[in-house]
Amino acid sequence: MAVAGRSGPVMGREDVDRALVRLAAEHEAIESSLLSLQDHSGRRLLEGAELTGVTKERWAATDAAITALWTHFEAYTDALGTARELRARRRWPTQTELRELTELLRDEGVTVTGAALPDHARSLTGPARLTERLSLEQILGRMNAWYDQAMETVAAADSVWSALPARIDLLAAETQRVRSLAHSIGVRPGAHPAGDDLEALVADLTELRAQAVSDPLSFWAATPPPGRPDTSRYEQAGRRLEDIRREVEAVLHVRDDAEHRLARLRDVLSRADRTLTEARSARVEVLSKILASDVPAVSGPASALHEQLAAAEDFARTTQWHRLSPLLDSLEQHADDELLRARESLTAVTAPLAVRAELRGRLDAYRAKVARLGLAEDPLLIERYDQARRLLWSAPCDLAAADRAVRRYQDAVAESGAQRPQGPPQDRR
Repeated sequence: MAVAGRSGPVMGREDVDRALVRLAAEHEAIESSLLSLQDHSGRRLLEGAELTGVTKERWAATDAAITALWTHFEAYTDALGTARELRARRRWPTQTELRELTELLRDEGVTVTGAALPDHARSLTGPARLTERLSLEQILGRMNAWYDQAMETVAAADSVWSALPARIDLLAAETQRVRSLAHSIGVRPGAHPAGDDLEALVADLTELRAQAVSDPLSFWAATPPPGRPDTSRYEQAGRRLEDIRREVEAVLHVRDDAEHRLARLRDVLSRADRTLTEARSARVEVLSKILASDVPAVSGPASALHEQLAAAEDFARTTQWHRLSPLLDSLEQHADDELLRARESLTAVTAPLAVRAELRGRLDAYRAKVARLGLAEDPLLIERYDQARRLLWSAPCDLAAADRAVRRYQDAVAESGAQRPQGPPQDRR
């Protein structure tokens, strides 16, 4: 019957040999992992960086965990070396040697100093102690937990450093190009809202990069696993730059088209003024030549539009493109409306002259018809024609009476034409 140890039966020779082979393989894997952690670029960067915020706190805990890792690994290595030496003494170890091997390989036979524990790990193991007695399995469990913690921290920091600062630098360089273009067309802080937005974006990108370098873990999204860099602030900055770029391009477009648009506005308002002047002259003529009381009044030139045009020219001269753009849009609409109003006013004022011209044309047309019918000597038609002509060529002209006279002449022509016999004209005398 096997002799019992503190945690069970004493291991046999074959059990010891198998345990040594397994522990040697685990030791090699642990050593490889620790060396990989030691050479990890994220760890080197964290070790040499001026850290702040979340990263400073987590790196302090992680650095302590890495120190504890190496301390526990050294204890693990020493215990494994001692066990190998003890096993190598003889082919068939004595019972005392097997008991010692069992204590080293399976029981809590490894001494670890309490100072090697990180503060957060010490709180989980009870009050602080100068030394602890642990088994190799317990040491391995601790090392696995600390290794996972350390790798999570250094890998996350390395991932953020790889993803963000370089991209922020590219965005900052593009922002500077947009800024130079903006300044060249007068989009500056205090002079244009986009200039203020640009300065704020430059400051925000500077702050964002500094934070990404000093506190990378504040940009790490751990969920969903395995986690990823949080680029939301960078992406938001990119969208802000695109909005500013569109505004600057709009201002550039305004600058390039400003002179053409101002020239067109001058032309439209000038035509509107000339049309209104013509309408006022026509109204005087109508009132002097036509007996009418419903001739509409003609307003003066749109002085407000001329003042706005002068302000627009001043904005263009002082490169205040953000103020010029909306003013031009409004002016173009109102100037077109003003020209249309002037034309409608001219049409309304000259309507009586147009009616008189139409009556004169109709009278002349029927006179020509009378000549074709051979009725030019008809006394009635002559009388009706002379009456209508006197009304149409007198001043002021009574349009209503002239219209009735022209209609009587038309009716007389129609009646005479219907009574005219077929064949050669006959002497009605």
